[in-house]
Amino acid sequence: MPEGDCTELGTAALVTEAEVEALVRGICFKTGPPRTVGVEVEWLVHEPRRPRLPLAPERLDAAYAALGALPLSSALTVEPGGQLELSSLPAASLMDCVSAVSADLTAVRTSLAARGLALTGLGTDPWRPPRRLLHEPRYDAMESSFDRAGPAGRAMMCSSASVQVCLDAGYEEPGSLGHGRRWRLSHLLGAVLVSAFANSPMLCGRPTGWRSTRQAVWEEIDPGRSGAPPLDAEPREAWVRHVLDAPVMCVRQDSGPWDVPDGMSLRTWLRTGGPRPATRGDVEYHISTLFPPVRPRGHLELRMIDAQPGDDGWIVPLAVTTALFDDPEAAETAYRTVKPLSERAGPLPAPHNQLWRDAARLGPSDSELAEAAVTCFAAALDALPRLGASPKVLAGVSAFMDRYVVRGRCPADDVLDHIDAPAPGRTVTS
Repeated sequence: MPEGDCTELGTAALVTEAEVEALVRGICFKTGPPRTVGVEVEWLVHEPRRPRLPLAPERLDAAYAALGALPLSSALTVEPGGQLELSSLPAASLMDCVSAVSADLTAVRTSLAARGLALTGLGTDPWRPPRRLLHEPRYDAMESSFDRAGPAGRAMMCSSASVQVCLDAGYEEPGSLGHGRRWRLSHLLGAVLVSAFANSPMLCGRPTGWRSTRQAVWEEIDPGRSGAPPLDAEPREAWVRHVLDAPVMCVRQDSGPWDVPDGMSLRTWLRTGGPRPATRGDVEYHISTLFPPVRPRGHLELRMIDAQPGDDGWIVPLAVTTALFDDPEAAETAYRTVKPLSERAGPLPAPHNQLWRDAARLGPSDSELAEAAVTCFAAALDALPRLGASPKVLAGVSAFMDRYVVRGRCPADDVLDHIDAPAPGRTVTS
C-alpha cells in the first residue's frame, strides 16, 4: 500500500521528464555489499472463535489506538480493510530482524487478546467480503481507480495479507551478489516462493481454484500497476521506463477529493502539465502506488509471498529468502535452479506470464516448481548456519520443508483438505 500521504504539495519543486529519469535511476538500486535485511508482515484481525464475524470499526479503532501506545521497534500501520502491518527497521542480520519483530508481535498479540481479538496469517480473508474501513482521500482515489478494472482491487486492498522480504540490492558489478543478477533472481525465484508458500485458497467464503488467490488477485489488476518491467533490459533503465509509462493512480489536491485520471501515464503528465504541474512529491507518491512483485526502493522489496500460518510462520519465508540471496553459495545454487524457468515464463513480465500463473493456481502440485523448491530449500538450510540462524529458525525451516516442500504441498493444501475445491483457474473475483 502507499507508504505515505505526501500531502504537502505547495513546497515541492516542479520536475521535468529528464529530472524524473535521473531521480528514479539514482534511487532504485543502492549498491554495495548485502548487509541488512527487513520484513513487512501483514495479518488479518478477527475474533478467535468467530472469525467470520465482521468487526465494528469502533472496536477496531479502540484496539488500534491501544496498539499505537506500545513501544514497538517496527512501524505499525493499518491497511484499508483493517489488516495490521508491522514493518521492521533494516536489521544488521537475519536474527536481529527475527528477534525485533518477534518481540513486537508478542506485544501486539497481548494487547489484542485483552480486547478479544487475534491475528491470523492467511494470504486472503477466507470468511468476510472486502470492506474498506479507512476513508481517506488516497484510499477513496485508489478504490475509484481500481474499480474501473473490476473487483480485484478491492479484494487486494481489504482482504489480502503478505510477508514482504526486504534485501539490499547488491553490488554494481556482475556476480552472485550483483544487483542485476539479484534482480533477475528475484523474479524467477519469486514464482517458486509463490508456489511453496501459497496460503490463500479461499475468498468470500468459498474456494477459488487457486492455491494463492492473493497472487491471482494481483494478476487481475492493471499490468501497468501490478506488473514488473521486462527482464531482458538493464534493470535501472527498465525501471525508469516502467515508472514513467505506468498509469497515474491519482493527482493529489490540497483540499477536496483527489483527481483520478483514466489512463494518464506519468510521462504524459510531465509533458502536458495537466491537470496541474507535477512535483517531486507527486513522483515519489506515484512510485508508491506501483505494486510489482519486486519493487526496487534502493533495496529489493519482494512482495509475492502469502501471509503464513502460525505465530512464527512468517520467519520461514524470511529465512529462506535471505539465505538464497545473501549467502553466495546458496545464491549460486538458486540462480542455477531457477534460470531454466525463464523459458517457461516467456516474454511477459511477472506476474502476468504462465510461470507465475501456474505457481499461483497449482502451487507445488506443479512438478517443475516443486522440484525447484526442494533444491532451493535444501540450499537455504545449508546456508542458514553460515548466516547465524538460531536452532529455532533452522528447526522451523526444516519442519516446513518436511511437512510441505518434500511432499509437494503448501499451506493452502491444509485448507483444501477440508473442502471440495472447484476446478482450478476460474476468475477469482467473479
